[in-house]
Amino acid sequence: MRRSRLQRLMLLGGSLLLAACSTLPPPGIQPVSGFELQRYSGKWYEIARLEHRFERGLSDVSASYAPQADGSVSVINRGFDPAAGRWKQAEGRALFNGDPHRASLKVSFFGPFYGGYHVVVLDPDYRWAMVAGNDRSYLWILARDKQLPDDVTARLLEKARQLGFDTGKLIRVGQTRSDG
Repeated sequence: MRRSRLQRLMLLGGSLLLAACSTLPPPGIQPVSGFELQRYSGKWYEIARLEHRFERGLSDVSASYAPQADGSVSVINRGFDPAAGRWKQAEGRALFNGDPHRASLKVSFFGPFYGGYHVVVLDPDYRWAMVAGNDRSYLWILARDKQLPDDVTARLLEKARQLGFDTGKLIRVGQTRSDG
């Protein structure tokens, strides 16, 4: 009996670990279909985000995406750390979670560990996007320009609320420095 209890605990622990490492979108959230990586490629500015330790305190955050010959996507995240007085940069790699025309990817900046990256709202002209992680504690609003019109921001915030994100915790990201 003791052995079966241990086996159940190990199975439960393994299941929880796998769930924590999920790269799938949160329940009830569908990534954009008809996605075109070539159009999405290039530089995006972070307009707002739910705060996380890997971006805590950074301003002027941007992300650049570039398709690679092997089907992966190179990712370069960059932001200014005012406390240190310098730019910080992280390079990663993204892979599609299946169909490359569905905006559901997994991104890694640290070896074999991946997180979800799901474009859930996308401007038809690829000028702005809303991206969710693997749960509702990850959300980014991105744009090709350093500012978004207020009406677009309001629509994205309303959509985020409808999808179950805590928009009261979103922080606006300052974009005042040159890209230097």
